[in-house]
Order: sequence, then structure tokens, then C-alpha cells
Amino acid sequence: MTVVDAHIHQWDPLTTPREFSPVARLFRYLPVPIDVAKRVAPRRDREFVGDPAPFVAPYLPADYRADAGEVPVEAIVHIEVEWTGKGPLRQVDETRWVASLPFGVDTPMLGAIVGAADPVRPGFAELLDAHRAASPLFRGIRTRVEYHPDSGVRAHNKEPGALTAPRFLDGFAALAERKLGFEAWVYSNQLPEVTALAGHYPDATIVLNHLGTPAGIFGPVGKHTGRNPGERRELFVRWRDDIAALATHPNVVAKVSGLMMPILGHPVPPRGEPTPVPVLLDRISPLLHHALDVFGPDRLLWGSNFPVDKPITSIPHAAAAVATALTDHGADASALDQVFRTTAQRVYGVGD
Repeated sequence: MTVVDAHIHQWDPLTTPREFSPVARLFRYLPVPIDVAKRVAPRRDREFVGDPAPFVAPYLPADYRADAGEVPVEAIVHIEVEWTGKGPLRQVDETRWVASLPFGVDTPMLGAIVGAADPVRPGFAELLDAHRAASPLFRGIRTRVEYHPDSGVRAHNKEPGALTAPRFLDGFAALAERKLGFEAWVYSNQLPEVTALAGHYPDATIVLNHLGTPAGIFGPVGKHTGRNPGERRELFVRWRDDIAALATHPNVVAKVSGLMMPILGHPVPPRGEPTPVPVLLDRISPLLHHALDVFGPDRLLWGSNFPVDKPITSIPHAAAAVATALTDHGADASALDQVFRTTAQRVYGVGD
């Protein structure tokens, strides 16, 4: 069985404009080891990235190929990542840059591109058309809408409700009209917002990233999130119920990705020593079992979220943990093929 990795990032913060490019360039010339320098970074940033090393160096097709190891990845889906710059069409530059990368040579094929755009911004429809003109692989957008009630958890927005704001809903019509998809990266407290959006636009494909990112579900993060087993249990129960409600909308698919993000509360192992599969399996199995129950394999798709998940795990470990958890809950070879390949092919038109 070959695999479509439905969620990876590529960047070169030294030559392309990213939100973290200034920090990457600083570390390039800073005469201080990164492990020393990171101690002065804000706690919310340290908890989110776990280890800043992947963010301060280029991560390109050959780096991904090396990280994939023995996982037989045939194609990848690239998800936007914090491209900055001036001008209303600046985010198109990332789509154009990704399309120019050497995928498909001795690396997996580039199967689809998800770019950045905000339905609230003026000229949203024109930006979508510019993305499509930049690459025939453009399939949709992701927008910075993440919010968390704990101010100690790193998030883009300071207030909830971004996905249900009237201006967002009005602008979203341009996306739906073009039959482009929307990647919803949210924290788990925002899952009802995703459900409301899915109901408002029942014909639009919405891809829930990272199963809703329940920050703190494996350990304490922020100022007051996941501080003890009881709180983490409450977090799981709310996540479970909100995911079940979201899954009632057939236009939503869920991405089995980001489950090894440090912000979930994983302890960060020493660099180069990925968390063992049995340990990961113990943590993520309840989440995956419930997701399989409510979405089914035809609405689940796997993504490595590399290199963001790299501080916690490796791609082979992550894939093995997910496959084992699903198999333990009754998924057969056909179901695994859907989660690891065919659902992504359908949702993103990989190979079309």
C-alpha cells in the first residue's frame, strides 16, 4: 500500500518571507546554541514548537524524503505556512514557490496545494483566482482563525467567533462558488464554530485539521489547561461530544494529523530520539477510536504534519502508531487504504 501524506509543510525561512524568518536569520548568526537561546523565548512559543530547530532551517523536498524513511509516500499535499509580505496578492507567491519545488524527481509527487487567504479581506475572490492561476494543483485555503481561551496557549486570535462572523460567512461564499476546500485549523474549543460553518455551507468541503487540536489533552500547557488528569478527562469528553456533532455534517472530513504536536501536552524527548510507538499509541488511541467511529474511514485522511511534529516523533513512528490504533479498533486493510490514501485522493483530486 502506498500513502498520500495529506499534510506537510515546506519552508526556507532564510530566503522566503515567513513570520518566523527574522528569528531564523537571527539564529543563523547568533553565537549562542539554539538550546540555550530558546530558554529566553516566551513560554507559549516554547510549548507550541517544542524544539525550535525545525523552524530555523530550510525544510525542502529532500528533507521530507529523508524523514519519510520507509513509509511509501507516493504524493503529498502542501499546506500553507505563515507566508508574509506586502500587497493583496502576496500569499500567491507561496503557491507559486511550492509549485516550483523539486517534487516528483527522487521525491514524492506534489499532489495538491492549499494556500493562504482570508474570506474577511477585501479582494478575497480575486486572490482565489490568482492562486488558481499560479498552479493547477491549488485546491483550497487555510486561514488563521485559531483561538484559545487560555491566553498562555499560542493562538492567532484574541477573541472567539472568527468562523461565524458575518463578514467571514459572506466572504466564504466565493470559496464555495469555486468548489474549493477549506482547511479548518482550530483548537478544540472552536469545534462548534466549525460545525456552524459546515451547516451554513453544506456543499463546501471542510477539512478539519489535526482532529481539532485539543491542547493540553496529554499534559499541562498554557496557564491553566490540562493541569491534572481530571481536567484532561473533561477536555476529552468535550472534544468527543463536539467531534461527534461535527461528524453529522457529511461535507466535513477529518485529518488524522498533528496528534504529535507539542501543544497537546506531549513531553518533548531529546532531539533525535522520537517517542516510542507504544507510548504514542497509549496517548492517541482514544482519539482515533472515536474519530473512526463517528467519521468512518471514508472521511478520515492521514497527514504527518512534518516538520511541525518532528520534535515529538518521526514519520514512520507516527504512521505506525496511527495504523496500529485504527487496526486495534477494527479497521481492516481496505479501511487503512482509505485513511492513508484514497480519501486524500478524492478530497484533494490527487492525480486529476
